[in-house]
Amino acid sequence: MTTDFIARLRAQIGGPRDGALLRFSLGQALLGNGDAAGAAVALREAVAFDAEYSAAWKLLGRALADSGAPVAAAAAFERGIDVAQRRGDVQAAKEMGVFLKRLKAAGESGGSA
Repeated sequence: MTTDFIARLRAQIGGPRDGALLRFSLGQALLGNGDAAGAAVALREAVAFDAEYSAAWKLLGRALADSGAPVAAAAAFERGIDVAQRRGDVQAAKEMGVFLKRLKAAGESGGSA
C-alpha cells in the first residue's frame, strides 16, 4: 500500500464516512505497509465502532502479534472467535483458532509470536 492511499484514508477520519470499515481499511493498509503498531491502533478503533466485526478482530490479532504483543493478540483472537461463532462466520473463527494455536505454541517454545 502506498503512503498516499494511507493519507487519503486518514483524511476521512472524523468525516461522514468514518466508522468501522474506514478504520479497518486503514489498519489493513498500515499492516500491509509494515506498520503493525499503527495498524493495531486503527483496528482497535474499528472494533470500538463495531464490536461484532469479526474480520477486524482477526486483523487486530495479527497486527498485535506482529508488533510484539502476543498476550494482547491472543485476547483479540479469543474475542474474535467468540464474535465469529455468534455471527456464524465459521471460516473466520477457524482462521483465528489456527492463529491462536500458533501464537500459544510459539509462546510455549520460547519463540517470538
